[in-house]
Amino acid sequence: MNMKHGSPYGTHRVLEPLGVLPQGAWKIDNSMEIYDNEILIDVSALNIDSASFTQIKSEAHGDEAKVAEIVRGIVAQRGKQHNPVTGSGGMLIGTVAQIGPALVGKCDLKVGDKIATLVSLSLTPLRIDEISKIHLQKDQIEINGQAILFETGLYAKLPDDIDEKLALAILDVAGAPAQTARLVQPGDTVVVIGGGGKSGTLCMYEAKKRAGADGCVIGVSPFEKDCRRMKDLGWADHALQVDATNALALMEAVAEVTDGKMADVVINCVNIPNTEMGSILATRQQGKIYFFSMATSFTAAALGAEGVGKDVEMIVGNGYATGHAEFALGLLRESASLRKLFEQLYV
Repeated sequence: MNMKHGSPYGTHRVLEPLGVLPQGAWKIDNSMEIYDNEILIDVSALNIDSASFTQIKSEAHGDEAKVAEIVRGIVAQRGKQHNPVTGSGGMLIGTVAQIGPALVGKCDLKVGDKIATLVSLSLTPLRIDEISKIHLQKDQIEINGQAILFETGLYAKLPDDIDEKLALAILDVAGAPAQTARLVQPGDTVVVIGGGGKSGTLCMYEAKKRAGADGCVIGVSPFEKDCRRMKDLGWADHALQVDATNALALMEAVAEVTDGKMADVVINCVNIPNTEMGSILATRQQGKIYFFSMATSFTAAALGAEGVGKDVEMIVGNGYATGHAEFALGLLRESASLRKLFEQLYV
């Protein structure tokens, strides 16, 4: 049987509206008969983007059966796990079931390889046959199902020395510490908003390493337990228990610990909306803000900075940076305390 050849970007899967790429589409074709340049994956687990899972849990009032119903509904409606409220997805792990003949020899995969996709679930054709377990505190859902990876789709082979669920959790946010490594210079004052979360913890560790002894790393969380853990881990010079949606309160707290100089770099890792102004006011003039959070509003950030006269460089949190998967997994191998923490949380 001759297979059809699809677009490298997956546009042949778009059902509506036509003319857009799969990520921007409302609905895509999630039939699992592959084109000759696609890869079929038997999926074992989904890692739902934190902003998305927080919204779903809120809608479900923390009820696991309702969470399952909402996730199934999204996939049935859209052909992908693309939260219509937050616009975000997540990623998956699974086993390579079939490789299109046009990709044989062009990729380093073989049938049976365990992989994590490094492209968003918001563009990945997905079929859920069964939801077997929901981990409300880990943003993870164990499923039986299948997914399609396009020719241009990024992936990482799962490492032998790191637990699968842990690798899934880390790879979902691998772009954050990799971008932090690019942004933070020795001696910088760095504020990590959401520093107690998954991506925030990785960014705190990397920021401390890059800023060095002459730098200052400030973690922000509204939760006492997060602030205590940030201090205990030793990567936070200051842990501020502040709600980042209260922009003036955050500005005042950062001003107090920086003698009014504010931050050279602010990294926003939260999973809730309305933290743009807090990020902007915590940054010095001509400083940098990295919005890794999928809850960020471009409009609120752009017009907000203009409205308060802040000349700051604002960077959209591209989840991809060259080599980010190996970089993030390398942090677990590098730091025993970082690995221990994440094993407690995700294994």
